[in-house]
Amino acid sequence: MLTNGLHQVLRIQFGLVNDTDRYLTAEGFGFKVNASAPSLKRKQTWVLEPDPGQGSAVLLRSSHLGRYLSAEEDGRVACQAEQPGRDCRFLVLPQADGRWALQSEPHGRFFGGTEDQLSCFATAISPAELWTVHLAIHPQAHLLSVSRRRYVHLCPREDEMAADGDKPWGVDALLTLIFRSRRYCLKSCDSRYLRSDGCLVWEPEPRACYTLEFKAGKLAFKDCDGRYLAPVGPAGTLKAGRNTRPSKDELFDLEESHPQVVLVAANRRYVSVRQGVNVSANQDDELDHETFLMQIDQETKKCTFYSSTGGYWTLVTHGGIQATATQASANTMFEMEWRGRRVALKASNGRYVCMKKNGQLAAISDFVGAPPLPAWTGKVAGGAAQQTLSLPGKDEEFTLKLINRPILVLRGLDGFVCHRRGSNQLDTNRSVYDVFHLSFSDGAYQIRGRGGGFWYTGSHGSVCSDGERPEDFVFEFRERGRLAIRARSGKYLRGGASGLLRADADAPAGTALWEY
Repeated sequence: MLTNGLHQVLRIQFGLVNDTDRYLTAEGFGFKVNASAPSLKRKQTWVLEPDPGQGSAVLLRSSHLGRYLSAEEDGRVACQAEQPGRDCRFLVLPQADGRWALQSEPHGRFFGGTEDQLSCFATAISPAELWTVHLAIHPQAHLLSVSRRRYVHLCPREDEMAADGDKPWGVDALLTLIFRSRRYCLKSCDSRYLRSDGCLVWEPEPRACYTLEFKAGKLAFKDCDGRYLAPVGPAGTLKAGRNTRPSKDELFDLEESHPQVVLVAANRRYVSVRQGVNVSANQDDELDHETFLMQIDQETKKCTFYSSTGGYWTLVTHGGIQATATQASANTMFEMEWRGRRVALKASNGRYVCMKKNGQLAAISDFVGAPPLPAWTGKVAGGAAQQTLSLPGKDEEFTLKLINRPILVLRGLDGFVCHRRGSNQLDTNRSVYDVFHLSFSDGAYQIRGRGGGFWYTGSHGSVCSDGERPEDFVFEFRERGRLAIRARSGKYLRGGASGLLRADADAPAGTALWEY
């Protein structure tokens, strides 16, 4: 099991959508609630918390205000309570179509309504009291079985998904949650959907759609027959079992999916730990020993590289790089410098990591590429000056390839990236998301959308999605969980005020950073 900050359960945040497709919203003014917003943003995001009394009731806390939803005996609702009281207790009653009914536990009435006419006074459940759960987290993650403590991954040979991985290594461990018709589908890294009988299918048919349920902060997936997904048998094959109520066997955690990368050095060979603790560019194959989990520190923006053998890259004596550190520290942090299609890494000694003649990596270079004219010093021998400063070449540059995002979902400050209806352009402020396909070529990526069309930059920096030929985009991993995308013009892709995706940002910050 991964440790040292690598094993991070996502805090489940979500929006609640009513029968008129409007989101439950917590307003700062007067701590009022309404259902007027057409999209899911910060004011529309909620967290479900178990009741401290250990009963079946839950608490709904606004991510925006940090306060709790409450319902009084006369039906009035607000989001004002800083600490949860009796009126903040609700029962979640899942319905057959996947929606929730929220019932005040102390008063027995149901919560619902439209616009600014919300109350918790209904004695029976009508369409106005039904809410759809829309997850507000990034939908690409790892899935961990609570009972088996094993990760779900795609098993191509058996043509199934199974919860049998000790760690979520490689592209097979990536799952994408697809929100479709008020239910969720589990999409594998090869773009197939998990059906409740354990088969993988190419279309999101009804038996591949699940109602999302929460229990004690964990997730359960209920199929259209009322049964729950669980790992079954010695192999841990993921399919719907017999249970119609979720037990520990049917519960899962969602974990953050950090980028996993391979690096190619100037000798065109993969950086690897296959030969032992030394990190060396000496392999021709791209397998587990050549794959590294990359984490970016939110404060310093420096990164660590964690190997499949269980160690961080670390700076050792005389500038060598070994994969031996068991904890992140100053010596495991590397500063990334983006140089077009290549990246340079600066270690904690202030020097750049380079490839030595034997392929081993060491942080011993003062420059990337040719430095300014070298200083000429030393004794004169035979009438010629001796050069004491060597001229490094491009041994300090690496090609970095993201391997665990063959399919891509992008979210910016205003929402997800999605095809604009009736247009070849892309929106950046949507509550729903489209899934895009990535291919890699010499340090850059081509992005394909709906119908197989490629992304390309058009006039005035507009980004279109119906290209017949691929255009190269460079990915720069700038923050934890966020990247910048650079177009061939040198400009960065950003979400504009109009909601359109454009390549016109000068700096990789703000609206030019994307969750991926």
